[in-house]
Amino acid sequence: MAKSNIFVGLEIGTHKICVVVGDAKADGSIKILGVGQAPSRGVRKGEIVDFETAQTCLQEALVRAEDRSDVMVRKVWLAITGPHLESVNNRGVLRIPDDQSEITEDDIEEVKEQASNVAIPPDNIFLHRIIRHYWVDGQEKVQNPVGMLGRKLEADYHIVHGIRNRVQNTIRCLREFPLEVEDVVFGPIAAAQVVLNREARSQGALLMDIGGGTTDYVLYEDGAIAASGSIGVGGDHITNDLAVVLKIPHSRAERLKVEHGSVLPAAGGSDDYIRLEGDATFDGVNVEREVLHGVIAARMEEVFNLVRKRILASGASLDRVAAGIFLCGGFEG
Repeated sequence: MAKSNIFVGLEIGTHKICVVVGDAKADGSIKILGVGQAPSRGVRKGEIVDFETAQTCLQEALVRAEDRSDVMVRKVWLAITGPHLESVNNRGVLRIPDDQSEITEDDIEEVKEQASNVAIPPDNIFLHRIIRHYWVDGQEKVQNPVGMLGRKLEADYHIVHGIRNRVQNTIRCLREFPLEVEDVVFGPIAAAQVVLNREARSQGALLMDIGGGTTDYVLYEDGAIAASGSIGVGGDHITNDLAVVLKIPHSRAERLKVEHGSVLPAAGGSDDYIRLEGDATFDGVNVEREVLHGVIAARMEEVFNLVRKRILASGASLDRVAAGIFLCGGFEG
């Protein structure tokens, strides 16, 4: 039986659930057959906190994806996020036996296991072990050492791990449908494969995926991942800030953020104020645009500083981000 070329990606976010069905072509491209989205409930900071409610939302997104793609979804690639996910870089070193003439696939697997020999919390599991660079007898950045002659093989890996139960709770939710999880992928690493081309990764780039409850990031240096992680601050925090500072309902704060929000200083002019009309439960108010932008800018400055601190604490540097910072994420109701 021929192997199916249909792949399905699923992300259960704080604000929306998205199912994407694609057909992988021989040239490596993917044709999108259908997308199903639904507002997300029962999810907090990218993690399920109410199984039944989240399953109802997932069912809605799944049905829409199946209808639009004419594909019955049975297997998915699951993108996850959450502040519990952490990463570390580690090197494995392997001495090649004297009676062996060249480096083999088995040697690659062994050096990978050695690089994965890092101390992680007992309740955590490995999600990714991604190669950064190989060295053969001191020769740097070997692309593929299999078949090369050498006495010492070294390999740097980027390792992502997270709390076992939090990962498995999401998988368990999907099995109720039933859906089989092909694999679990850390969200920003998947996003970087689409957003960042090879040149950007080679020059050095920071991708930040700003969601409702989290901000995820991945940093590339010399074409390889240098750092990745997730902080528990996102767009919802901006909405809450606006609701508190401006003393307006949460729903009005969200709409104000989406329709008029900016991190740039408000320019003076005739539209210095934004009128929020009243209703049965709200008297209405004039919002000063400068205050609106100032609240948003303050929270976003915090987000960037938190990401910066996490990256520097990992031992990586932001000095070589020549391609710049790439922002993605966001939600349309």
